[in-house]
Amino acid sequence: MPYPKLLDDDRIVVEAARDFARKRLAPYSLEWDAQSHFPVDEMREAASLGMAGIYTSEDVGGSGLRRIDGVRIFEELAKADPVTAAFLSIHNMCTWMVDTYGTPAQRERWVPKMASMEFIASYCLTEPGAGSDAAALSTSARRDGDGFVLRGSKQFISGGGVSDVYVVMARTGDAGARGISTFVVPKDAPGLSFGPPEAKMGWNNQPTAQVIFDDVRVPADALLGGPDAEGTGFSIAMNGLNGGRLNIAACSLGGAQSAYDKTLAYTAEREAFGKPLIQEPTIAATLADMAIALEASRLMLWRAADALDADDPDKVELCAMAKRFVTESCFTVADQALQLHGGYGYLHETGIEKIVRDLRVNRILEGTNEIMRMVIGRAEAQRAAASQKGTR
Repeated sequence: MPYPKLLDDDRIVVEAARDFARKRLAPYSLEWDAQSHFPVDEMREAASLGMAGIYTSEDVGGSGLRRIDGVRIFEELAKADPVTAAFLSIHNMCTWMVDTYGTPAQRERWVPKMASMEFIASYCLTEPGAGSDAAALSTSARRDGDGFVLRGSKQFISGGGVSDVYVVMARTGDAGARGISTFVVPKDAPGLSFGPPEAKMGWNNQPTAQVIFDDVRVPADALLGGPDAEGTGFSIAMNGLNGGRLNIAACSLGGAQSAYDKTLAYTAEREAFGKPLIQEPTIAATLADMAIALEASRLMLWRAADALDADDPDKVELCAMAKRFVTESCFTVADQALQLHGGYGYLHETGIEKIVRDLRVNRILEGTNEIMRMVIGRAEAQRAAASQKGTR
């Protein structure tokens, strides 16, 4: 695939995200981190610019852009604040799921308010006893009269207790993936409650909490996709995660690019042994490796986004590859940036240590990088089997 060039329309999208991030996120990122402040007003301002429904349909208030536009936007937002960018990524995933799989009535009810972030959304898949093995989830949705009753809990939910809408995967049938359905549950549903905010290594400026369903009754039309969609929830969740993996990788790329830019400036200015640090061969070589990692990450990310836009048969594998490679490589870049800053990199005021803390979790969420290797390995095994079959 040729290197995707930015056309004039592409540049407009990127520049709008960059300008917003520099003015409305970057100046406050460290303060939000220190105070555990969730910047709802700023996110709603981003939504007014189309960044809460990036690849959501225009007829319900979305921007109607492509996945490749999305990864470029999230990279720019993450240069200013990886955490706010990551939450917007999750919210976009929820908005897209309701837009893509909802009935006309569901789309009309939920998506315009999600695209404007009047309704903030959370994605509820992980459970205390079901993380990487998501098909083993136990939260149940039992039919009862003209609705469903949900019982169970979800773990590590971004926006838990704050979000207005929860896109919930729950079991309506037998064990395994085919017994799972997706529901849209409002915050005020009776029986819905939340655990206390988690104390975390990073991501301090977005809340994370357990979401608890204690016989939460929802009407039948809370089932995403309508009555014929029962049992399709696992597929909906996984399709949502294809884009989610790209977006979270873009957040790693943006954070790492910011750390690299700070480091390039610092090593050019800081002197040791009578000359700028950047003139030391070992430091110059480290900077070269960092630059290579960033460029390779961007290429792989854009390639995967292009595949998802084109509904390429290899889209799942390419998204997994991008997520695994980019989040690993960019965390290493951020860690190297801290190292090259020496003791100053360890101080909160430089912003480097925050980036390191915030990027670490991206190797875990939206499917751990160990699971990404399993996805890739399974796809390669299927390719090998098909090739052998074709030669017989």
